[in-house]
Amino acid sequence: MVWVLGGGFAVMAVFSAALVFKTVRGIAAAWTGVGLPDLFTNQSNAEPGTGNQPSGAQPTPDLSGNSPSWNGVDRINILLMGLDYRDWLTGEGPPRTDSMMLVTIDPITKSAGMLSIPRDLWVEVPGFEHNRINTAYFLGETYRLPGGGPGLAMQTVENLIGVPVQYYAVIEFSAFERFIDEIGGVEVLVPERMKISPLGRDSIWLEAKAYRLDGPEALAYARARKTEGGDFDRAERQQQVLMAVRDQVLELDMVAGLLRKAPALYQELQQGIRTNLSLEQMVALGLLAAQVDLQHVSKGVIAPPEMVLLETHLDGAMVLKPVPDKIRALRDEIFTGTGAIAPSVPPETSAEAVQIEQARLAVLNGAGLEGLATDTAEYLQGHGLNVVQIANADRIDYDKSRVIVYSQNYPYTIRYLAELLGLTEGQILQAVYPEGDLDLMVILGADWAYGPRPVPGS
Repeated sequence: MVWVLGGGFAVMAVFSAALVFKTVRGIAAAWTGVGLPDLFTNQSNAEPGTGNQPSGAQPTPDLSGNSPSWNGVDRINILLMGLDYRDWLTGEGPPRTDSMMLVTIDPITKSAGMLSIPRDLWVEVPGFEHNRINTAYFLGETYRLPGGGPGLAMQTVENLIGVPVQYYAVIEFSAFERFIDEIGGVEVLVPERMKISPLGRDSIWLEAKAYRLDGPEALAYARARKTEGGDFDRAERQQQVLMAVRDQVLELDMVAGLLRKAPALYQELQQGIRTNLSLEQMVALGLLAAQVDLQHVSKGVIAPPEMVLLETHLDGAMVLKPVPDKIRALRDEIFTGTGAIAPSVPPETSAEAVQIEQARLAVLNGAGLEGLATDTAEYLQGHGLNVVQIANADRIDYDKSRVIVYSQNYPYTIRYLAELLGLTEGQILQAVYPEGDLDLMVILGADWAYGPRPVPGS
């Protein structure tokens, strides 16, 4: 099994390495947190990985820079996957995923979230009907689909959760243990007496108290499942260890130490990492992670009794049947903003509240459909909104519409816009700086341009 938390500390480790390689401490300190830092003349010095792996092969790094584009401003979601090495050892073909965690970070609100997904969740795997979610990686590798196992796993999770999944990260045992030892171990508060089995060592019992765990011990702690909550307890421990790694790395002395050792550490870790994140993106994520306050990190596990139901199939197999409404509610808590569309006092009518607020609104065409901004502006004006600017957006490839909030003084207008345009809270973004004479900006994406929408003026 390749452990799920690798992506989190890999970002931090490669971030530190990149700072040394490019000597950009001043740039990092001056970076505002919006957009990608201008660090590189080329994406990465790492050798490209070998892509999809044949049966029996070990994962290899994929740091070629051929990753999806990211402007450094939009929310980014990364699927962290752990693989079951027993499949390789038994010769049964490519591995299934043993652990899945979807991590999100929002550069605008400086918030982050983690959602753990159980391996026995019974879902539709695109192209393969229903199956356990842990088979998606196996099927993608076995049939050599575009994107391989990571691609099919990302698409499966995206369909389940209902948010875009742009990136993935997988890491080997040895790289995880190496990094934990390099940072001097991690401190965790063990919630109950439990037995762990570090690789290559005798099993040990941990009491319900605080410990500093080294690499093999931290890995064993995160992998252990023989507690009352089984895999669901394990998912919470994985999140706990990830946060412990974050705390340790962000210590001032620890960052300095990593910087000194980064060249050698980077060369070691890149051999155990498989990801479609470019080195520049890892640097940007590392910088962002350092700015996220712990109070703005949301955590969740898709778990019983509300979000999954235990189901036994005719062949005796026991699986977890998802409860979509409950999972979506958890998703909205983790993958959305800070409540921008929820006024504290409901108005008697939305139209009255909007007329009172008179927020100055810009409508921008971000989908490239001719007349989209003009038609939509007329539609919004017909509902009492104060549109003061109509224009094209900075680009025409926005997949999803969004509202940029320059002032929080217009909660009713924000909520009304969300209702009229069919937006979720995750599509309401808080701007860092005010924008002249504007209070709110609507950027229209393909979901509004080509999806079902009201007729302007109706």
